[in-house]
Amino acid sequence: MLAILSTSGPPEFFVQTAAVIVAGALVAYAGTRIGLVPIVGFLLAGVVIGPYGLRVVNDRALVDAAAELGVVLLLFTIGIEFSFERLARIRRLILGGGTLQVVLATGVTAGVVMALGASWQAAVFTGFLVSLSSTAIVLKLLADRGETTRTHGQVGLGLLIFQDLAIIPMVLLLPLLGGQGGSPGDVALALGKAAGIIAAVLLIARRVMPPLLELVARTCSPELFLLTVIAVCFGTAYLTSLAGVSLSLGAFLGGLVVSESRFSEHALGEILPLQILFSATFFVSVGMLLDLSFLVHHLPLVLAAAAGVIAIKGATTAAASRALGYRLPAAGAAGLLLAQVGEFSFVLERAGRDAGLSPLGRGSEGSQSFIAATVLLMVATPYLATAAGWLESRGARGAAKPHGGKSDDAGGDEHELRMDNHVVVAGYGAGARRLAAALRGAGVPFVITTLNPQGARDAEADGYPVLRGDSTRQRTLEQVSVERAKVLVIADDDAATALRITTVARMTNPTMRIVVRTRYLAEVERLAQAGADVVLAEELEAMVRLASDVLREYRLPPALVEEREEEMRAAARGATPSRVDALPARVFADGEVDARTVTVRDGAPAAGRRLGELALAQYGVQLRGVRLDGRWDESPADASVLPVGAELALAGTAEAFERSAALFRPAGGSLPLPPAPRPRGNVDTEQVVTLAPAKPGRCTHLDEVRPVHPGSRGCEECLRSGDDWVHLRICMSCGHVGCCDDSKNRHAAAHFHATEHPVMRSIEPGETWGWCYVDEVEL
Repeated sequence: MLAILSTSGPPEFFVQTAAVIVAGALVAYAGTRIGLVPIVGFLLAGVVIGPYGLRVVNDRALVDAAAELGVVLLLFTIGIEFSFERLARIRRLILGGGTLQVVLATGVTAGVVMALGASWQAAVFTGFLVSLSSTAIVLKLLADRGETTRTHGQVGLGLLIFQDLAIIPMVLLLPLLGGQGGSPGDVALALGKAAGIIAAVLLIARRVMPPLLELVARTCSPELFLLTVIAVCFGTAYLTSLAGVSLSLGAFLGGLVVSESRFSEHALGEILPLQILFSATFFVSVGMLLDLSFLVHHLPLVLAAAAGVIAIKGATTAAASRALGYRLPAAGAAGLLLAQVGEFSFVLERAGRDAGLSPLGRGSEGSQSFIAATVLLMVATPYLATAAGWLESRGARGAAKPHGGKSDDAGGDEHELRMDNHVVVAGYGAGARRLAAALRGAGVPFVITTLNPQGARDAEADGYPVLRGDSTRQRTLEQVSVERAKVLVIADDDAATALRITTVARMTNPTMRIVVRTRYLAEVERLAQAGADVVLAEELEAMVRLASDVLREYRLPPALVEEREEEMRAAARGATPSRVDALPARVFADGEVDARTVTVRDGAPAAGRRLGELALAQYGVQLRGVRLDGRWDESPADASVLPVGAELALAGTAEAFERSAALFRPAGGSLPLPPAPRPRGNVDTEQVVTLAPAKPGRCTHLDEVRPVHPGSRGCEECLRSGDDWVHLRICMSCGHVGCCDDSKNRHAAAHFHATEHPVMRSIEPGETWGWCYVDEVEL
C-alpha cells in the first residue's frame, strides 16, 4: 500500500521508456501528416530525444535492449509469413546470390578504401560493414507494401538471409584483421558448430512444433497461446545464438518453424501488436545514434560516404542478381532496396573497435562518419524502396519469368482466401454448422474463421473452406477478404466477442451486411450500435431467420428460402437429414449477387448529404431506391437529404463497393472525392449492330428495326457536356448512342421521346437484349 502511495516519482527506467514511446508516437504521427512513412518518423524521433538532441533519453542500454527485442519479434513475424517450401524455392538465390553479393560488395569497398590510403585490414573491415543491409527495415517495408513475394522482394529476402549468416564468419575474422590471434582452423570449427546447432534446432522444432501448438490451441486460452508463441520465438533465438548466430536469424528460423503449423495465422495475429511496439523502439534507437553536430561539420564527408554506399550496394546487388538470371529491372530494383547499411553493422563496428579496427581506418572520425551515413541511408530507404517497386513494375510489363527466379508478382499471401461477394462465418458452433449447410445447399460462396481446433477440423471434414484465426483481429478478417465480402455472420460467439468482431468488421467494410445471433434481448442494442444490421435474440428461430436473411440478400426465390428454413428446423429436431448437401452449386443470374442494402450510419460522410452529392455512378454503383422515414422511393430526387438510418438499395460489383466504401464508413470526415471517371468513348463506330429478338411476337414495332452503325463512341450528349454515364444503349432506327435510365441524364429515353424511335438495344459488352419503349417489353 505504501508503495502504491509513494510520492517519490516514477523510476528512471520508466521515464526513459515513456519518452521513447511517446516521442515515437508524436513524431511518427506528425511525419505521417506531412507524407513521411512511419519508419522515417521513428528515426527522426530518436534524433530529437537522443543524447545528441534534446537529451531526454540517456540510458542507451535500456533502449538497445528494447530495440533488440524489436528486431527479434520483427524477424519472427516475417518467418511465420514464409515457409520452408518457399525458402527452398530460393535456395539458389540465398547461397549463390548471397555469396556473390557479399564478396563483391566487400571487395569493391575494400578497393576504394585502400585507394584512399587505408590499410588492407581497415579496408576489408569497412567492406564487411558496407556489405550488410538492414534486414529490419527492408522486410518491414516489403511486408507493409505487400511486396514480399514480388521478384525484387524475393531477391532482397534471399540476400538478407545470407548476410545474416555471413555475420558469423565476419565476427570470427575480426581478431585476425586486428592482429589479435586466431587461426583459420578456429574459424572453420566455429562455423561447423553454428551449422550443426541450426540444423538440430530446425529438425527438432519442425517435429515438435505443430503438435505442440495444436495441444495449446485446444485449451482455447489466448494467454497461454501467446506465451507459447513468444517462448518459441525467444527459445529458438537463444539456442541458435549459442552457436554465434545472430538473435534475429534465430528468431526468423523460429518463425519458419511456426509457419509449418495450421495455427500460424493465429500466432501471427497474437504477436503482431508486440512486434509493432518493439520494432518501433528499434528505429527510435537507431536515430539516437546520430550526432547532429558531427553531421553538420562533416556534411561533405558523410554525403560522399552515403552516395558511395548507394553506388556500391546498388551495383553489386544488381550484378549478383543478374548473374542468377534475373532481368535487369528486377535486379536494379533489388539493388535500390538493399542500398543501405544494416543494423548488424553497428554490432560488427563495435566488435571491430574492440579489435582495434575502425571504418575507413580513421578512428573515431571514421566511426561517426559511418553512423551518420548509415542513419541517413536508413531514412532514405523507404523512398529507395518506392523507386524499386516502380522500376520493377515498369520493367515487368509483358516480361516472362526469369529462370531460377520468380515472376514479378509471385502471388499474394499464401494464407489468404481470395473471394468476392461471399459470406464470412465467424466461428463454427452448432448454429454456424446449420448455416453452412444451408449456404452450401444454395450454392452461396462462404468461408469460416475459427480459433477452436476441433471446430476447424470438423469444418474441414465437412468440406468447408476454413481459416484458423481470431475474428476479432483485423488481420484475420483481411485474410478472408472481408473488405470484399457481402455478408458477415456471427452465429455462436458470446456477446462481448461478437461486439468486438462487429466493430472491427464494420470499420473494414462499411457496405457489408452483418448478421449476429445472440441469446438475450438486452444485448441487441449494443450490437446494433456497433454496426450489426440484423441482431437475432433467439435460439433455433434466430438461426432460421439468419440463414433466410443471407439467402434473400442473394435474391434467391422465396420458395427456395422457405424450403431451406424447413430443412433447418427438421435437422434441429433430429429428423431425416436434409438433402441440401446433394444439391449442385447455384449459378446466380445477373443482379442476384450485385445488389446490396446499405445503411447510412452516424459519422459516415454520407450522413446529412444530398443524394446527388454522393456521385454514386462515378464509383460504378447504381442506385435502385431509398428508404426514408419508413417510406420506399424508387426514384428519389438528387436533392433528397440522407439522414442517419436511411437505407439505400445499391447495385454494383465488389470492386465498385470497395471504391465507394469511404462514403459509408462511420469514421467522420468530409465527403471523399469520387474516383476519376472511367475511360470514355470506347464504342466501335465501325461495327454493325443488329437485334435478334428472343420473343418477337411481343413487340409490334420490329419493322422499324434495322442494322445500324453507332453514331458516336459514347453517349452523344454526355460527350458534349462532359458528363459520365453508367451504361450505353443504341437506337435500332438511327444508331443514336445514349446513356441508360440509371445514368444521370437518361439520354436514351430522352431520344425516344424526342424522335419516337421505338426500339433500342444494349451496346454494353456481352449484352444483346433490346427494349421497346412503346410496348414496354424486353426483346
